[in-house]
Amino acid sequence: MSFPRYPAYKDSGVEWLGEVPEHWAVRPLKYVTALRSGGTPSKDNLDFWDGSIAWASAKDLKRERLDDTEDHITQAAVDAGAAELVPTGAVLVVVRGMILARTFPVSITTTPMAINQDLKALVPFKKVHPAYLARALQAAAEESTRRIDEAGHGTKALRMDAWTSMPLPMPPDHEQALIAAFLDGETTKIDALVAEQEKLIALLQEKRQAVISHAVTKGLDPNVPMKDSGVEWLGKVPEHWSVSPLKSLAEVGNGSTPHRERPEYWTENGYPWLSSTAVNDDFINEADEFVTELALQECHLPKVRPPAVLIGITGQGRTRGMAATLLIEATINQHIAFVRPRAASVHVGYLRRFFDMAYQWMRFESDGVGSTKGAITCEQVAGMRMPVPPQFEQVSIGCYLEAATAKIDALVADAARAINLLKERRAALISAAVTGQIDVCSAVAEPA
Repeated sequence: MSFPRYPAYKDSGVEWLGEVPEHWAVRPLKYVTALRSGGTPSKDNLDFWDGSIAWASAKDLKRERLDDTEDHITQAAVDAGAAELVPTGAVLVVVRGMILARTFPVSITTTPMAINQDLKALVPFKKVHPAYLARALQAAAEESTRRIDEAGHGTKALRMDAWTSMPLPMPPDHEQALIAAFLDGETTKIDALVAEQEKLIALLQEKRQAVISHAVTKGLDPNVPMKDSGVEWLGKVPEHWSVSPLKSLAEVGNGSTPHRERPEYWTENGYPWLSSTAVNDDFINEADEFVTELALQECHLPKVRPPAVLIGITGQGRTRGMAATLLIEATINQHIAFVRPRAASVHVGYLRRFFDMAYQWMRFESDGVGSTKGAITCEQVAGMRMPVPPQFEQVSIGCYLEAATAKIDALVADAARAINLLKERRAALISAAVTGQIDVCSAVAEPA
């Protein structure tokens, strides 16, 4: 759909805005809104917490309209001056935190609430529409991030003097309302399309997991006699398969991280060293970092030779439990385990798919364990009981799953590309509307 442009434009005098409609104004942020700060009531005072008043922090700004929050405070906290409420229609932004390294979230309050010190509430002045202000800040996200500095310990923080001086396009108030309503309608349509693609991805990923699990535990012959594996989470397996602990089939171990302040441990072209990010790829055929022979010896780093599978074993993120096939000789850090089959006992392609199948079980068994709030030990990996088909069946299952998952992965990639295009269109539409590159007033007035 194409949209009309305004009849006349003028130079805004602002590089990122360019030309704006002739009758629009351009005003610094501080001239169109009042900023309100937040704080955190004492955690030691139990009378201040678990009440009925929403208390927003960065983790809550995942929705454009905010009607509730994860944490709540009591009226006692407000009465004691430990927090104050911002009104309905305030625009919330994050002004401090590592989230600013990735995104610039913007939300509008639909109920009075308190905020913490990492947020600012922008209360629009008269003749400034809250929803338009929120959209204008979304359009200016890149410009806002240019005004970010690093605070202590590398934390990102907006420079408030520079940010509040940032110019924003300001149409007459009746146009602001029209633009906000138009964008609400158009973005709702786009969001529905994104949701459909996200649902498709979830269904495809469920199908992928089911295909892997069935092949790894039931094999490829639907008529084969079955027996109880003796392992609850594995269920039945083909009668002619064995079930063995991994430690009898493969070597299991992990590595370490040489001290970063010891330059004699690190080099640009030494022995490949892998961190836990390596398991985000299906196959590992290169490294970004390298260590010296001295590091290998003094830090007791294993030399892991293919064929082998690497598994993420720590952390709260999705890498814990993820597996990848190692194609190069390398060493690893302490957040990865290697599983290297003993000669001819297990085919590496089948072994890799066993760990793909066991992903959720490994996460469940390791959830909340260790200093990283999630860890599975090498001993636990070695103790896992694994169904073991004859060698020729392992190869067949591995080849079958390579082809089957490749088809599903291609469909997931198509859906992900569609989501990216939709999000790009969404952002472009918001920017075009709030900067006056399209005449929303004329567009909504045109007959259908």
